[in-house]
Amino acid sequence: MDMILFLTIAIVVFALAFDFINGFHDTANAIATSVSTRALKPRTAIYMAAIMNFIGALTFTGVAKTISKDIVDPFVLDNGSLVILAALTAAIAWNLITWYYGIPSSSSHALIGSIAGAAISAAGFGILNYGGFIKIMEALLLSPFIAIAGGFLMMSLFKVLLKNRNLFKANKRIRYLQIGTAALQSFTHGTNDAQKAMGIITMALIAAQLQTGDDIQLWVRIAAATAMGLGTSIGGYKIIKTVGGKIMKIRPVNGAAADLSSAMIIFGATLIHLPVSTTHVISSAIMGVGSAQRVRGVKWGVAKKIVITWVITMPISAALAAIVYQILNLFF
Repeated sequence: MDMILFLTIAIVVFALAFDFINGFHDTANAIATSVSTRALKPRTAIYMAAIMNFIGALTFTGVAKTISKDIVDPFVLDNGSLVILAALTAAIAWNLITWYYGIPSSSSHALIGSIAGAAISAAGFGILNYGGFIKIMEALLLSPFIAIAGGFLMMSLFKVLLKNRNLFKANKRIRYLQIGTAALQSFTHGTNDAQKAMGIITMALIAAQLQTGDDIQLWVRIAAATAMGLGTSIGGYKIIKTVGGKIMKIRPVNGAAADLSSAMIIFGATLIHLPVSTTHVISSAIMGVGSAQRVRGVKWGVAKKIVITWVITMPISAALAAIVYQILNLFF
C-alpha cells in the first residue's frame, strides 16, 4: 500500500477515535446539570445527548472548514499526513489522561495545540497561519469570560421572573425545562465539537491530494457524527461528578440557567464558524450562575484546578505533538 494512503487511512481512524473519545469525554458537560438535579436519569440523559450530538454534528460544517485551513494551510504543508497523525495521537493521549482523572479539560485546546505543535516541529513557526490561529485563540480565550457573564445575567433574569413564586414548586417545574435545555446543550455541542474531527479528516485528504477544495464530504460528516454519537452513548461519569456537583451545589433553576446561557454562546460561535471549548463554556456558565446566586456558594478551589488545566492543556499537547512527530518521522 502507498505510504501516503496508509497514513491517510490511519488519520481517518485516529480522527474518528478522537471524536469518539470527545463524545464520552465531553458528554458530561452537556448533561451534568440535568443529572445532578435529577431532572434526568444518567442513562436517559446520555442516550438523549448521543442523539442530539449526532443531529447537531450533521447540521453544520463551518467550524470544520476553519479547523481545516485556519491553523496551518494543508495545501503548503510538507509531510502533512505525518503532522496530522502526530497531532491526533497527542490530543487523544491528553484527552484520555484527563478523562481518567475526571478533569474537565478542553478537547478543543488539546487538538488545536497539537496541530500547532506538530506543524511547528515539522516546519518551524513560520508554517502557522497566524491570522486564522489568532482568531481561533481569541474565541477560545474570550468564550469562558463571556460564559461567566452570560450565566450571571441568565440567573439574574431567572431570579426576577421567579421572585414571587414558590421556589419548591418552581424547581419542580424547571426540572421539566431542564430536559429541553440539556437536549439543546447536546445539540450545540455536536454543532461545534464534532466539526473538529471533520476538519482534521479534510486536512488529511487535502494533504494527500485526494481532495482539492475545503468542502466537507458527506461521508466525513456522517462518520464523524456517528463516532461522536457512539462516544456520547458511553458517557463520562467521572466528569459529570466534577461539573455537576463540585463547582457548586446545583438546583434545577441553576442548571437551566447554565444550560441556556452556555448553549447560546456555543451556538453563536458555530454560526460564525469559530471553534470554542464546550468544557470551558459550560463550566464558566455554572460559575457565573453560582456568582449571581451567592459568590461564596461557588467552590473556587475546584474552579481554580479546572482553570489551571485549561491553561496547561494547549502547551502540553503542543509539546507532546512535537515529540510524537519527531518519533513518527524516524519510521516514516
